[in-house]
Amino acid sequence: MLVHHPDLTIVWYVVEWLIRLGAIGVVPLRRSPAAAASWLLLILFFPIGGLFLYLVIGRPTFSPARERRWRAIRPFFGDTAAAMEREAGGGGGAVGAFAQTLGRLPCVGGNAVELIDDYDDVVDRLVADIEGAIASVDLLVYIFADDQIGQRVAAALERATARGVQCRVIFDPVGSRLWRRGTLRLLATTGAKVREALPAHLLRRKGRADMRNHRKLFVIDGRIGYAGSQNLVAKDFRPGVVNRELVVRTAGPIVAAMQSVIDGDWQIEGRSAPDPAPVSIPEAEGTSRLQLLPSGADFPLEGFKTLLVWLLHRATRHAVLVTPYFVPDDDVVNAMRSAAARGVIVDLVVSAVVDQRIVHLAQCSYFEELLVGGVRIHRYRDYLLHAKNVAIDGAIGIVGSSNVDLRSFQLNEEVSLLLHDSGEIQRLEAIQSAYIKASDPIDLAVWRARPRFRRLFENIARIMSPLL
Repeated sequence: MLVHHPDLTIVWYVVEWLIRLGAIGVVPLRRSPAAAASWLLLILFFPIGGLFLYLVIGRPTFSPARERRWRAIRPFFGDTAAAMEREAGGGGGAVGAFAQTLGRLPCVGGNAVELIDDYDDVVDRLVADIEGAIASVDLLVYIFADDQIGQRVAAALERATARGVQCRVIFDPVGSRLWRRGTLRLLATTGAKVREALPAHLLRRKGRADMRNHRKLFVIDGRIGYAGSQNLVAKDFRPGVVNRELVVRTAGPIVAAMQSVIDGDWQIEGRSAPDPAPVSIPEAEGTSRLQLLPSGADFPLEGFKTLLVWLLHRATRHAVLVTPYFVPDDDVVNAMRSAAARGVIVDLVVSAVVDQRIVHLAQCSYFEELLVGGVRIHRYRDYLLHAKNVAIDGAIGIVGSSNVDLRSFQLNEEVSLLLHDSGEIQRLEAIQSAYIKASDPIDLAVWRARPRFRRLFENIARIMSPLL
């Protein structure tokens, strides 16, 4: 028989109120008003559970040890950027200068560029490049599965290491959780060196467990690079869902920037003191100007989001945003609405195929205010449009791993490739036009007529979304 002790009840209430009052002083620090309000609301109603959740995922910072390792390799990025500017500096104007301020890497010329929007073709080209490698292969990816795609890549790595090629693989253990053990066994047979990005230990938590490395970068021989949204997993790994991606294959000086990001992540995840070797700058392979923008909690500003908002405020004609997960903050929403109010055509392309229900509900909660503000929203049919890209005014294009959502802005390590020349931007715009033609536009009147219970679920999901 349980005895209700009045003294324990008093202690419990005192503790709850201490948590509530303490949260008011701590939670708003370095956090958006929406995120702070969501956390405070949760802790107000569920003090003990809310405090536990806040301690686990409420602080978007890495462990002190990882931050020390990051500081140790910062000079390496500075040296790489200086060498790139000396040998291939390509200008980039105000956009290039601002992107370099955010990500520390410059715009460089002399690159060859291919935009590949066929999933199977990306895998075929990557495997062929690995088969042709003579010195090194480096793969940095969010998901590396042990399915048929992972097996193809692993087989190519095994043949490469047998030729004396130095191969390294970094994958995210949370992104790859469904295949992690099988992937580790698979890669162990290849002879490649393998590291897991941001290892997550339940009992030895060294930082926020849901801060992930979401980058997708592949570099072969330090002269061929891939950047985009595609993981190393079958395109239909989710039952009933087939992914559509966009990847840039490039050769030239920009690959030095890709190599530096991979080398940096490799060094951070090692056990010895970081000591990356200098990166060589590849010779020119074309005429295109490109720039790599890494972003994440290691950087003082939210790189991709800050650049996106700035570009939207500067837009004069047309802006297209393509993202599978659209859960923005007020800065992005206001920039899109402001651009539309100035007469800029703003197209948002999202996927009608859903793979994450709560995220989908949250993103739908933003549609009405955007439609009222003049933004055009298109839902891509048939496939999960997992590609993430932006084009603005024919003057700048962006292809990368970052979604237009709070997770990519504040939690994930991401990387974006900026296209500075009209030829590549026009090719990106042609791909985006094909997306829009294969999409259904959302009509404001029809959208407003959706069921009230649907609105309720959307709003609940929206309240949950800023819990960072």
